[in-house]
Amino acid sequence: MSERSDQTTTGILGTIATPGDLKRLSPEQLTLLAAEIRDFLVAKVSRTGGHLGPNLGVVETTLALHRVFDSPRDRILFDTGHQAYVHKIVTGRQDGFDLLRQRGGLSGYPSRAESEHDLIENSHASTALSYADGLAKAFTLRGEDRHVVAVVGDGALTGGMCWEALNNIAAAKNKLVIVVNDNGRSYAPTIGGLADHLSTLRLNPGYERVLDLVKNALGSTPVVGKPAYEVLHAVKKGIKDAVSPQPMFEDLGIKYIGPVDGHDHQAMESALRRAKGFNAPVIVHAVTRKGYGYRPAEDDEADCLHGPGAFDPQTGALTAKPSVKWTHVFAEELVAIADERPDVVGITAAMAEPTGIAALAKKYPARAYDVGIAEQHAATSAAGLAMGGLHPVVAVYATFLNRAFDQVLLDVAMHELPVTFVLDRAGVTGPDGPSHYGIWDMSVFGVVPGLRIAAPRDAATLREELREAVAVDDGPTIVRFPTGSVAADLPAVRRAGPVDVLHEGERKDVLLVAVGAFAKLGMDVAERLAEQGYGVTVVDPRWVRPVPIELVGLADRHRLVVTLEDGVRAGGVGEAVAATLRDAGADVPLRSFGVPTGFHPHGTRAEILASLGLTAQDVARDVTEWVSKLEEASGERQPAS
Repeated sequence: MSERSDQTTTGILGTIATPGDLKRLSPEQLTLLAAEIRDFLVAKVSRTGGHLGPNLGVVETTLALHRVFDSPRDRILFDTGHQAYVHKIVTGRQDGFDLLRQRGGLSGYPSRAESEHDLIENSHASTALSYADGLAKAFTLRGEDRHVVAVVGDGALTGGMCWEALNNIAAAKNKLVIVVNDNGRSYAPTIGGLADHLSTLRLNPGYERVLDLVKNALGSTPVVGKPAYEVLHAVKKGIKDAVSPQPMFEDLGIKYIGPVDGHDHQAMESALRRAKGFNAPVIVHAVTRKGYGYRPAEDDEADCLHGPGAFDPQTGALTAKPSVKWTHVFAEELVAIADERPDVVGITAAMAEPTGIAALAKKYPARAYDVGIAEQHAATSAAGLAMGGLHPVVAVYATFLNRAFDQVLLDVAMHELPVTFVLDRAGVTGPDGPSHYGIWDMSVFGVVPGLRIAAPRDAATLREELREAVAVDDGPTIVRFPTGSVAADLPAVRRAGPVDVLHEGERKDVLLVAVGAFAKLGMDVAERLAEQGYGVTVVDPRWVRPVPIELVGLADRHRLVVTLEDGVRAGGVGEAVAATLRDAGADVPLRSFGVPTGFHPHGTRAEILASLGLTAQDVARDVTEWVSKLEEASGERQPAS
């Protein structure tokens, strides 16, 4: 990468304000523009963090898309949405990259609020083809001469929704172009038979080189040479036909063009123009390299700098100080458990490194399964593994398990199968925005019969609760934890059944039930209330579903129960505790703090929590007011402030 100044509007890039500006550029100018865009991406993402590798790999393909199609009249949909940075750049959002993924700044995904060029805000994979199918049908029914283009990349074709959509797209015969951005990877290399089929030409081009060598050698043999070469060429053609994806897609009734070098803008434009002129479903198979053009990304075997935090643009090294992450603690403990129990296996959905399953795969490769972007399959495959006498640990981001609710409910729980789901990035996660917030799990999965949910507060309780989860043999379990660095261990003063008592004041004014990572918030609230003369007992239930019955006895000894949870309040832990108290006849008022139902904007975790009133100051103020009103109603004297 060449060095550039902080000025980002110089050069050819500085002349691009709309997609139409691309159409006047010469091939040479396009080549220079692609280099400038890569420099721009590295410079900006190195400061803010973000999805670098996927966007470096899709530069020329995106430029070709906007030269051939007329956005926003023609609709361009990105699946997955994290490969849309270049699209943002050429649709007038260059200045927004200074605040990429920061509060009030540019989203890391397509955003309807940002631009008329963004139609869907998808950051969950394998959905764009279904959107595109419906949109193309709508255009046809309304008599509108418009194209729909779906850019499918980063392993999204391993998701089942893509194939459900393809089946319908083929039957509809509408103006729909599918660009398969085939970089052979999701985070890590894409897994599965389909991925192997698609990548054969890209990963194994040896037969082309062998053909050239044999042609050169046999060409010098006057009698045998040419006939032998023709035979070999026929064999080679047969091999290519056998491994090419073309028959697979055309058997569905979808025209196939490719494979095309996705980094050759002229080749991509030619392929896209042919596809556009076909006026029916077409797949353009673009072969690209994730991280292309930036050596540190190309050399990063783990994930091609898929989504780094802030980093040194010259070396690619992260600038944040190393710290112990929740994922690392889980990964380490899972391997330790696997050392002791040969029946424990791991499953992940295209995220072995980000979820920690890679550590298990490294030591026990036969006991770790990456199923691709297929959370539904992961859950039911885990059910099968459990039926076969194993204990699967399914590690996914909390937001992605939402996609497999039916499988958890009916394929796992109804059969009372011992499957442990480990949910990384639970709660408000920050810069990735509302689609990635893991705030739904305790509400959504709280209704599943027989499912137990644990929420560790620190490294020690994560290790402990993970072991407790895999010890359960009569139903599914969930262990959820947030993203980022693990908080300092917060030891209990005593344990009441499964409930950890973290703090006990002399007075019994408030029982504060702090869930998981909110334990530290609960302690801070207790300290502020103590300054007002109120006594608080802070407890961590550890296992939030089913609600520990011990909470009833604790609640009976207090004036008010307050719950704190890093999840949506509707149907959450607070409501579950309230129902448990009512069922037990405990006549204690309860107030709950949690995330309001809604799609909250991106920002840092601290910023989002502050905006939602989930800080020690906000919570302590409200609790003080509630206790004061209870005292007034009972005629008791309020403590001195």
